[in-house]
Amino acid sequence: MIESELVIELKNRSQHAFSVLVKTYQNMVFNTVLGIVQQFEEAEDVAQEVFIQVYQSIDGFRGDSKLSTWIYRISITKSLDFVRSKKAKKRFSLITNIIGFGDKEPTTMAEFHHPGISLDKKEAAVVLFKAISKLPENQKTAFILIKTEGLNYDNVAQILNISVKAVEGLMHRAKENLRKSLGDYYGNKN
Repeated sequence: MIESELVIELKNRSQHAFSVLVKTYQNMVFNTVLGIVQQFEEAEDVAQEVFIQVYQSIDGFRGDSKLSTWIYRISITKSLDFVRSKKAKKRFSLITNIIGFGDKEPTTMAEFHHPGISLDKKEAAVVLFKAISKLPENQKTAFILIKTEGLNYDNVAQILNISVKAVEGLMHRAKENLRKSLGDYYGNKN
């Protein structure tokens, strides 16, 4: 099914079209979400929310960009919203524990596990993804889309609705921040 037909069928609320949509884009959505959320089970939940949002919002898709670009935007927005919400809950939990209202220790981020990382690279991957998670949102998003998803700068510019030069700047700053952040880890490994 070509993209324009898929969009028409989705707008007609076809269950078959929705199945095709999920089969076509599930890996792209999950990998993007996992790169930002960095926890497998939570990434599954957010990915499901992305497809629900796509299905509910398909009437608003005008075709100004490719369907995949629109889905990437929704994936990024849902992922960043989830991370912001989680950080806010963590801060609230910490504050309530400090002033004595909470009865539990604040939760910390679990180790990051990505299905595409082999066991011998696990330690380095945990360190890398922890450093990536500390990047500003726009740098993290650009870095994940380019380095994890393998998108080119033009695609990322369309997804983020910014210029290619802005994407280049984000990547430069992300790499510099990662170099600083990872300098101690890799400096001690040699």
